[in-house]
Amino acid sequence: MFPLSLYFSEQQVKWSAKQLWNNIPAHYCTDETDLVTQLLELAQPIDQQHLEIATGWVKNLRADKENQRYLDQFLKTFSLETDEGILLLSLAETLLRIPDQQTADALIEDKLSSAQWQRYFDPDNSVLLNTSVWGLALSQQLIDPKTEPDNIFSQLMERISRPVIRSALTQAMNHLGERFVFSPNIQSGLKRIHDLGRNQTCSFDMLGEAAVTNQDAKRYFSAYLEAIEAVAAQNLEDRPAASVSVKLSALHPRLEPLKSAYIVDEVTQRVLHLLIVARTEDVQITIDAEECSRQELSLQIFETLLRSEICKDWGGLGIAVQAYSKRALPILAWLNFIADELQTDIPVRLVKGAYWDTEIKQAQQQGLTDYPVYSLKQATDLSYQVCAQYLLSDRCSRLQPQFASHNATNISHIISLAEQSNKTLEFQRLHGMGEAIYREALEHSPDTQLRIYAPIGAHQQLLPYLVRRLLENGANSSFLLQQFDTDITPEQLTAPPETQLQALKLKRNPSIPLPTDLYQPTRENSEGVILDSLQQRAQQLEKIEPFMHHQWQAAPLINGESVKSQSAEITVSPFDLARQTGQLCNATEEDVREAYAVTRAGFISWNNHPVSERAKIIQRFATLLEEHREELIALCMREAGKTLRDAINEIREAVDFCYYYAHEATNRLISQPMPSVTGEENILSYEGRGIFLCISPWNFPLAIWTGQVVAALLAGNSVISKPAASTPLIAYRATQLLLDAGIPKDAIALLPGRSQEIGPQLTSDFRLSGVAFTGSTRSATDIVRQLTLRDGASIVPFIAETGGQNAMIVDSTALPEQVVKDVIESAFNSAGQRCSALRVLYLQEETAEQIEAMLKGAIHTLKVGNPCEIDTDIGPIINNNAMQGLHGHIEHCREHRRLMFEADLKEQHDTGYFVAPTLVRLHTIEELSDEHFGPILHIIHYQADNLDRIIEEINRTGYGLTLGVHSRNNQTIEHICNHARVGNIYINRNQIGAIVSSQPFGGMGLSGTGPKAGGPNYLMSFAQEKTCSTNTSANGVNPQLLNQSIQN
Repeated sequence: MFPLSLYFSEQQVKWSAKQLWNNIPAHYCTDETDLVTQLLELAQPIDQQHLEIATGWVKNLRADKENQRYLDQFLKTFSLETDEGILLLSLAETLLRIPDQQTADALIEDKLSSAQWQRYFDPDNSVLLNTSVWGLALSQQLIDPKTEPDNIFSQLMERISRPVIRSALTQAMNHLGERFVFSPNIQSGLKRIHDLGRNQTCSFDMLGEAAVTNQDAKRYFSAYLEAIEAVAAQNLEDRPAASVSVKLSALHPRLEPLKSAYIVDEVTQRVLHLLIVARTEDVQITIDAEECSRQELSLQIFETLLRSEICKDWGGLGIAVQAYSKRALPILAWLNFIADELQTDIPVRLVKGAYWDTEIKQAQQQGLTDYPVYSLKQATDLSYQVCAQYLLSDRCSRLQPQFASHNATNISHIISLAEQSNKTLEFQRLHGMGEAIYREALEHSPDTQLRIYAPIGAHQQLLPYLVRRLLENGANSSFLLQQFDTDITPEQLTAPPETQLQALKLKRNPSIPLPTDLYQPTRENSEGVILDSLQQRAQQLEKIEPFMHHQWQAAPLINGESVKSQSAEITVSPFDLARQTGQLCNATEEDVREAYAVTRAGFISWNNHPVSERAKIIQRFATLLEEHREELIALCMREAGKTLRDAINEIREAVDFCYYYAHEATNRLISQPMPSVTGEENILSYEGRGIFLCISPWNFPLAIWTGQVVAALLAGNSVISKPAASTPLIAYRATQLLLDAGIPKDAIALLPGRSQEIGPQLTSDFRLSGVAFTGSTRSATDIVRQLTLRDGASIVPFIAETGGQNAMIVDSTALPEQVVKDVIESAFNSAGQRCSALRVLYLQEETAEQIEAMLKGAIHTLKVGNPCEIDTDIGPIINNNAMQGLHGHIEHCREHRRLMFEADLKEQHDTGYFVAPTLVRLHTIEELSDEHFGPILHIIHYQADNLDRIIEEINRTGYGLTLGVHSRNNQTIEHICNHARVGNIYINRNQIGAIVSSQPFGGMGLSGTGPKAGGPNYLMSFAQEKTCSTNTSANGVNPQLLNQSIQN
């Protein structure tokens, strides 16, 4: 990784494009402290004159209250650090898209009734703002659900007021939309350009949500094409030419790094069609910013476009670079090299960054070593400043900078830097924001160009998107929201970022822990894998490759030795029955008897191991799992049919279980004194129960296996492990690693085999002291029956996690794009073979048709096939019986005309066990008598006033594992959570992928016994308690009482 200082040295000209490109991923998650230190050394301080100019601008705009726009005052009054500010923007994000009055009224009631609007009335506010405050307070009084109407008049007023309030708020939201949305269409938007000041123009943007379906992508393409043609036809000789911003994720629903093998070509071709028109008419195109995960993919596409004949000698294709990214400066250096190589100009829009919250969250979820973005706002500002220095330096003669900022210090500093260069200076701002500061800046530098980033579209389409961006990035550290805050002096507000950073001891945000430390002190976060970077992905795949042809062996493991009591059978991959994964010897009845004998003897010695030693062994096991990650990934893909991402997450969850339960054991499985009378000592301690039978499933053959076995061992038990018949190789390899970590060989036995052959013998043995089981409800019932029939045996704990008819309830306040994304993940990830997977989707009838159409379109983009191919979305069903059962259910639905949609399967799917993603229409969940464990989603429409009925329906199934809720109405969410008898409820997200220690997982009723896996009570259920009460005054002396008497 090159030091940043080299980008400002003459050595840069000696680098190759490959060297510069490789330095981009090297900075992906580099150490923030180190990078900020380098930036501080490179930063050219703003001179005192221009710092005073920036401070003066802030003083002027604060003093000029008459010219403060309503939106500026609104954002100042209802900032995002207030509950009311968040409530209002949440209302704005949702209200305009709700089609039915009942749900709209309920949302208004939810948002307005929980705030204190009167405290925002201020004589210094504008009349319009105070009128808004008064209107909100009055509306609250009229609709407050806590105020019960006590007479006919008040009831009448409530009925009359609701339509009036709804209408008024809808108009207010449309008014707010006008402040954010430049124009409903490109034609009227072009007319508005002439209302702008001298040297001002627009970059038009058809921005909305990223495409979810191919139909979305076609619609966005048409809108971009229309915009380019309209801009080309407009006469703008009196000002700089307008441009068009293009978002690549709007042109393809699967703009994802793992799809790069075909995405680069498909997206490139679509953009080239736009560029042909743009080049002919000389309309500048800017490729807009995307999330960090799409950064390298976007750059690949951009380079391909730039090297095309269409862009040769043009200089009209630009790109946005986000300064909050740690890769910003390396990207600029690479762009500079490409521009010099091709002898073409590249317009570069330098922005702060649009997805900061999302980037932080995703890095934490993925367990990255650091964040791809700066955690401190001041560090982003400093990065922006250094990037601006680079762009305005002599070495960047072909990069044409466009500075998008609303920060007075940034603007003044860039003006001072530009005065030292010969480059034309262009600033950019978002429509509806930053007007006041640019009014000051353009008065100071009247020849400076200003381009307005101008979103085009209907308010109900674009306002939700823009408000989400504001909610995501409008933290109270934003200059835009602080510029009118009189609690912050102008001098404090315009303090240069380097000054602010030098005053900080830590050069990173101490309130945002590194992803690896996220769950401390409870546990370490397992290490993730970066798949978004081409270079790092290739390195990971290279490590996995040797195991893609490896053959594993598995047999009963008893007393540390493989026992081959019968002939081996060949095991094959579920996605390709001709592809062998290894050989397996199943356990016999004699192996079961031997395993019980060995582990019974081993229990005594293992139970006497100090808890601290047991925990260290399990932590070593976690380390071994990570050291053998590539082998285990390949094994999960080949034996269990898991996709690359699913396999990585499987290993991470197994490691998380180890770290969490080891921490819990050392903190909770320790002796502790209990209250007692004088002269007596009471000690509570914990020990193992004996032999625990751990029966693990095939759908999480490593993670759940690890969770069960590790918890049982840590509590002091010896373990007999019975893995699923479909995935014994994974369990065998994990057991080997567990022994390598230091588990005594007589403390664990592995018995692979078919349940019908060795199951009854395993569960009927009188030496059995407990069972941990994950599987079907029917199998759990059979095990309970076996346990109760054991003559002379003790009553033992049975810890079961079983299945469920998992539902998701979606009302009409939900964002359809987000719903579809979460439904696809919940219902079809892992081919729907998760205990938590979504089975029944309840859609409010007003939005059901729209969401169903989007679901079908999104399913069309999914790839079903070989999970060893990295672009596969859905792998195989685990075995033939499971596949046939799912096909039988689909045929039943087809015969009864309930089949809504079934994706296509190709001939190559005949090589294994595949079931296409399928949608089925139901009238009630009670039509399902069994759980259909696969990629089949049942859909039910409901009316808003029937919410209680569907909650009751779900509860009546007897299952209660997971439930999803998509709603922006907090009262609706709270009502569902309070009445649904479900173990895990997920709100406005997918309903799979429970995180160890963060989201304890387990169900109610037919879905399990509890306690929840990955939670604080799970480990304790494997231990038994012992109390020792000692009479400390048995010899006639009470030392404790005597000492107290002497002291007194």
